[in-house]
Amino acid sequence: MSNIINDFRDKDTANKLCKMINKLSDGKRIKIVHVCGTHEDAITKNGIRSMLPKNVEVLMGPGCPVCTVPPNKIDSVIKIAESGVILTTFGDMVRVPASHGSLADTKARGADVRIVYSIHDAVLIAQKTDREVVHFGIGFETTAPTTASELLSKVPENFSVYTAHLLIPPAMKHILESGETKVDGFINPGHVSAIIGVEGYKEIEKKFKIPQVIAGFEPLDILFSIVMILKQINENRGELENAYKRIVKQEGNLNALKLMHTVFDITDSSWRGIGLIPKSGLSLKKDFEKYDASKKLELIKGIDYDMPAGCRCGDVLKAIIYPWECPLYNKLCTPQNPIGPCMVSQEGSCYISAKYGIDKI
Repeated sequence: MSNIINDFRDKDTANKLCKMINKLSDGKRIKIVHVCGTHEDAITKNGIRSMLPKNVEVLMGPGCPVCTVPPNKIDSVIKIAESGVILTTFGDMVRVPASHGSLADTKARGADVRIVYSIHDAVLIAQKTDREVVHFGIGFETTAPTTASELLSKVPENFSVYTAHLLIPPAMKHILESGETKVDGFINPGHVSAIIGVEGYKEIEKKFKIPQVIAGFEPLDILFSIVMILKQINENRGELENAYKRIVKQEGNLNALKLMHTVFDITDSSWRGIGLIPKSGLSLKKDFEKYDASKKLELIKGIDYDMPAGCRCGDVLKAIIYPWECPLYNKLCTPQNPIGPCMVSQEGSCYISAKYGIDKI
């Protein structure tokens, strides 16, 4: 049992849940996919995979907002930065490679690339300068409302956003439709679900009838969600259940959803290592074009680019393999010298596995 679960009662509960998992799985090969970097960190940190029977697998899918940003968008913001503007973005995004290198390389060549903790920090920078400030807005439904909120708050004329926001449910649908990986059930992300609510996954429930459980981030939350999925499988059910009711509401965060719907249109978008996913991205509405860097500035389209030779980040993002099954993992590709995006971000499964010294289950 993991030493993270120190409380005696938690150990006892975890043991009971593990026994239930063994009983419910009954030797059947079960593959569960989650789509959340925080879930992956909790699973790996607490040794949850080692608690499960060998026939029950839990893999991470496209739940890393930094890893999934398409390279052509990184190429575009590199060109924006090289044009002389101030470019702001989040820390992990700076090191992700594309065909023109990374934003860190661009900064080293003299471009003004700044790391911020929020888009509001970028707006504050714009208020204190006459230079153009462009914020590279990334993230899923959790960060998109903050972008929308700022743009509704009368930002300076010298401020704009280059958006690469993506949506999680369409990516889950794509995994199911592609057939590239077997999925017996989903552990749905807690943070995203706090925004979109239970309602955000209803289309998947209706169309695919696959077990889905919205889960929190404590070890017992995750073990309990696996029990719930296995119980559905045994009962031939494919339903959406909410095991994180202390945070996730049926309707989600209505204020955040209203902000998103006011500022963004839903559009088709490419995902790194996966490809084009219909209706999976967000673009600024026409009313907000003056804050849209893709309209405001002359951009150079990025060239076609995929993973470097030998890198299997795409298969990691599609929940086909574990990080340590990539031939570059912790050899040529390390957190100190990342080759693929899954080793760059703190929410990337390769980074998380390497951080905790995992090379097998």
